[in-house]
Amino acid sequence: MCPRQLLTRRAFLRSLLNGGVLALLGATLYPIARYLFPPRGSEASVSSVVAANIGELATNTAKTFRFGTRPGLLIHTSQGRLKAFSAVCTHLNCTVQYDQHDEVIWCACHNGKFDLNGQVISGPPPRPLESYQVNLRGEEIVVSKSA
Repeated sequence: MCPRQLLTRRAFLRSLLNGGVLALLGATLYPIARYLFPPRGSEASVSSVVAANIGELATNTAKTFRFGTRPGLLIHTSQGRLKAFSAVCTHLNCTVQYDQHDEVIWCACHNGKFDLNGQVISGPPPRPLESYQVNLRGEEIVVSKSA
């Protein structure tokens, strides 16, 4: 017999099984660790954006726009006023939309409804929507965070 020891079938299977257990353990613990300790997001600090042009929105319609990394909702009410809100529902972070027929902001996930001031009318949302300021700059509609 040579000085090198041959790997037996039993030792090979034990090594294979141990490697599989380690891989399973790593595949299970890694997502848990990422959930408990999420990476620090480098969200761009955006204070205002151009959401639309003046002639782009008809009365009693809405447009979804990007406000940094999150969606926003610009509404041209039936009274002719422009209002803007965060389009992220305060219940489970679903994207809300404007219901023209009922003139409310509606979350399709769990039928949450908000009035045109962002206040909760019905459903499970615990807080009102974050509202934004709307200003006109020439032909542009500029939406900015409320102070």
